Order: sequence, then C-alpha cells, then structure tokens
Amino acid sequence: MGEVKPEADMRAPPRATTRVRPAAPRKRAVALKDRAYDIIKHHIITCRFAPGEKLNEAQVGARLNLSRMPVRNALAKLALEGLITIRPRKGLEVRPIDPEELLQIIEARTINECRAIRLAARHVTEEELEALREVIQRTESAEASHDTETMMLLDREFHDLLARASRSAVFFDILRNLHDRAVRFWFISLNEQAQQGMVLRDHREILEALEARDGMTASRAMARHIDAFRRNVTQRMRDGWNNTAF
Repeated sequence: MGEVKPEADMRAPPRATTRVRPAAPRKRAVALKDRAYDIIKHHIITCRFAPGEKLNEAQVGARLNLSRMPVRNALAKLALEGLITIRPRKGLEVRPIDPEELLQIIEARTINECRAIRLAARHVTEEELEALREVIQRTESAEASHDTETMMLLDREFHDLLARASRSAVFFDILRNLHDRAVRFWFISLNEQAQQGMVLRDHREILEALEARDGMTASRAMARHIDAFRRNVTQRMRDGWNNTAF
C-alpha cells in the first residue's frame, strides 16, 4: 500500500504574524514628561524660579525650551507635591517661603531623622558606609569651590543614604517627603560658605558615629546638625533673604 500524501487543503494554514508597533513614541513622550518635571523642579529648589513667582505654561516652556504638554503635566505634578500653588483666577505661582512651615519641617525631621539614624547605626553595611564616605569626598570638592547647587544635591544624597540604611521603609518615605519639602531651605542656607563648612563637619561626625555603630552619638550629632540648619536659615530669613542673592 503506497504512502498517502496529505491534500493541500488539509495542511494547517500559515500562522498569522502579529505586527508589533514600536513603542518608541510612547517612551519618548514619557521621557519628555520626566525631563520637564526634573528641570522645572530643579529650577524651583534652586530658586531660579523664585518663591512667589508667577508661572504659566508658555513662559516656562519658552524659558526652558520645553514643549507645552510636558510642561503642563510637570506643573500639575509639582502642584500636587506642594512646590507650586494654584491660585483661582490668578494662575500658578511658586510656593512662597513660609517660616512656619520651615519650623514644622525641622521639628518633624528632628523626631524622625534622629530615630532613623539610631536604626542605621545598627543596620548599616560596609558598602553603605563607603557610599557615605564617597559623598563626603565629593562634598569636600564642592565646598572648596563654593558650589552651592552641588552642595545641596550632595547634602540630600547623604541624608537619603542615611534614611535607606535604617532599613525602615516607613522612615525612608517620611524622610524623603520631608527632604523634598526642605530642599529649597537647604539651598538658601548653603549659599553661605561658612554654613557649607559646618555641614561638611557635621556629616563627618555623623559618619564617624555610624562607623563606630554608636547610635546615640549619631542621633545627638544629627540633632545638632538639624538645629544648626534651623539657626542659620532662620537668621538668613530675618536678615531679609530674597532670591536676588542668587
């Protein structure tokens, strides 16, 4: 009996191929939105957009060479974060500096950051200690060149590393939020070169306590560090700080 070959119409039809459209346009839109947010936020925390300054989408886009939709999305996000205030029938403005808010942030930082650093002294790894040492090395270079902007960013990085070393997700989230709200005040404070040197000394002292796994000493050093910031920035505000100093 000979071999029976399948009829042509019995063969399975060729599998349809699904054409996958490239995702590049969507990724590009997300990238533009994130870039707009990062740039505008950086201009706010470095006081390039001054506290109380009126903003609108067209003005911001033209000044920063950004398209309108990413700017709109970024401004909406920054309004939710409290860095921009929406005034009915008046538009948008950079949130003004509020001394009462500053004192509330400092109080909350003192309570939470001093407790978090005691946990960090217990849990910090050698890799995290090395990361803190590296931040201090970069801070020394920034302080030597009186680079206020870099000092501010490194100050934030140092405190974020400390919060992460606590191994408490709750403390990390609380402190990240407080640092976001405080960073403009850091910039104001750090514009004074003497304060840059004090911050660097404080950070070294905190690091030494962590290296010794001494949570109480680290906590006391953190409390002094935050209080020195309070005294400096409140003095600057009493002296009539304004954005023209930058």
